Amino acid sequence: MGHPLSLRIATTTLTAVMAITLVACSQQADTTGTAAPAITVGTQIDDSVVTTRVKTALLDHIDIKGSDIAVETRKGEVMLSGFVANQSQIDQAITVAQGVEGVTSVNNKLAIKDGVAATVGTKIDDGVITTQVKAALLADASINGLDINVATRKGKVQLSGFVNNQGQIDRAVAVARTIDGVTQVTNQMSLKK
Repeated sequence: MGHPLSLRIATTTLTAVMAITLVACSQQADTTGTAAPAITVGTQIDDSVVTTRVKTALLDHIDIKGSDIAVETRKGEVMLSGFVANQSQIDQAITVAQGVEGVTSVNNKLAIKDGVAATVGTKIDDGVITTQVKAALLADASINGLDINVATRKGKVQLSGFVNNQGQIDRAVAVARTIDGVTQVTNQMSLKK
């Protein structure tokens, strides 16, 4: 049985308002003095759609462990980050991402895992480290922690995403280094264009 037209219109309107509210609320003031290039709400929603499409395509690809790859998009530029098993997976991930509608370019920030398999204990430890780094980034008022993805493998932290300026990159790396268990921090962040 179909829904009345007025209920569908109300539901669609509410969904759009919620999406716009989430995008607007995720904006954080830049306290370092250098403004990031402007981006519209429409562009952010388009980028969210592209991110979802790329992530889905990676998860659907049998030879790529898509759950290990973070996908972020800004103005159609897709950033792939995280740790994968080999160069073949990197190449395949880039090819898959390039084939997704709306992708203008792919920025590869993927790293190859070292040869030693992670144990359950190190995976749990890495999960705790990732959570602590992310919480510290979110708590720091001088950076927008929502713009930064955190991946950890055997205590090595990879930071990726699109940030406003070099000061935010430097601060994010410094914050990550303060977390217990972090053995190395790799910066894979890019400046917003």
